[in-house]
Amino acid sequence: MSKKVRVRFAPSPTGGLHLGGVRTVLYNYLFAKAHGGDFILRIEDTDQTRFVPGAEQYIMDCLEWCGLVPDESPLVGGPHAPYRQSERKSMYKAYADQLIASGHAYYAFDTTEDLETMRRDFRRDDNTNPQYDHHTRMLMKNSISLPADEVNELLDKGTPYVVRIKMPEHTTVSLTDLIRGVIHFDSSLVDDKVLLKADGMPTYHLAVVVDDYLMQITHAFRGEEWLPSAPVHVLLWKYLGWENQMPLWAHLPLILKPDGNGKLSKRDGDRLGFPVFAMNWLDPKTGETTGGFREMGFIPQAFVNMLAMLGWNDGTGQELFTLDELVAKFSMERVHKGGAKFDFEKAKWFNHQYIQHTDNATLAGMIAPLINEKATVNGNNLAFLENVIALVKDRCTLLPDFWAQGHFFLETPEIKEMAAIKDKWNDARQNFFTNWANTLATTENWNHTDLEASFNAELPSHGLKKGDVMLPFRIMLVGAKFGPGVFAIAELIGREETIARIQRILA
Repeated sequence: MSKKVRVRFAPSPTGGLHLGGVRTVLYNYLFAKAHGGDFILRIEDTDQTRFVPGAEQYIMDCLEWCGLVPDESPLVGGPHAPYRQSERKSMYKAYADQLIASGHAYYAFDTTEDLETMRRDFRRDDNTNPQYDHHTRMLMKNSISLPADEVNELLDKGTPYVVRIKMPEHTTVSLTDLIRGVIHFDSSLVDDKVLLKADGMPTYHLAVVVDDYLMQITHAFRGEEWLPSAPVHVLLWKYLGWENQMPLWAHLPLILKPDGNGKLSKRDGDRLGFPVFAMNWLDPKTGETTGGFREMGFIPQAFVNMLAMLGWNDGTGQELFTLDELVAKFSMERVHKGGAKFDFEKAKWFNHQYIQHTDNATLAGMIAPLINEKATVNGNNLAFLENVIALVKDRCTLLPDFWAQGHFFLETPEIKEMAAIKDKWNDARQNFFTNWANTLATTENWNHTDLEASFNAELPSHGLKKGDVMLPFRIMLVGAKFGPGVFAIAELIGREETIARIQRILA
């Protein structure tokens, strides 16, 4: 590639960042880094009616958590600042005026009531949702249908207007998509999109083209839901005289529900793990904050790895990649055309794999904030946590599982399975544990091997088999019928705590 690769992610600060958005970020990022290029974050906040305070920072925090840090953004700046469209407002009108002067756009003075009347009066069985297009524009109030002197009078009086693109009739608009090949559109099926709103703000259609041009974007990757808008954008590049600088396009496949039945929507909610992590504002529908992948306990690298595989593979069957490996192997040619099913169980599999492959010291740093809130002993002892992790990590899929699987190392557990001890309790068992507890008080070498040897040596004098007392000992230590080896547990919690837990049951 002769020009330096420049890609962008341009979200609207209107809510949380969800799976599809982060995957778009990821593919942009991987492509840029694979070609030694730049990844730009641009905030498309032209629709001020939908602006959510805090959403922009949320987007930046999400990208940082994922390790996908932009080279240029509102936060870090760059040579093409500002990176918020609302701060670029003054520059868009000149391009709208250029389009009007060349006959490719026009003023439209229609009120909301005018538009509602049009949609009602022109509705037919074969056109249930009439659009503002070549069929209707001459019947509306705009600078094409009205005499020039009336248009000038409306403008002089400051009558509110929008600027619309004039879509040509019966024209085939084509673009080459890096995933789908050459795509053709019939311009007659596309309405005259608004380019500049009455408040002077550009719509997405004008802003994305102007900003991509001014920021020298070489490749534009976005979701396939934007395909219907593509002919408008291609024509704007042509009408503004920038056709030769138009970026290469790729429209990414949809992420589908697990059953493949339709697009995975934001409304699928917590059941499918939205959003990336909890929003710091209340959901207007539920009045609650919404948890996401971070709160469920996903490791960011596992989350990114899972996302990469939703619509792409390297052709070898490999599934686990570091971010550097993804950069080295990623190519747009291997992105699928069809939608990718999101499988939450598979997502958890990725996280389990990362837990198994992550060193215990790193995991200790990740789970310490979760543990410290609950632990009554050793919660702040990272070396102790590492030892706990070594014993329970194979049972853990999400980070909170470390508490569920190992809380008894960090607190004296509630005895939830007392019946399992009482059912077969007798004097022999009582005497066994009483005597062994006394032995433990003076045991010289406190390690699981010597503890087990001591345990075994106590059995014959009480006429017991090892199986008679192993389950009671586990319940004494854990409070339930699960956990790693009991002697490893005893070694880690120490002499005083082990004896105390035995004596609690004996009492």
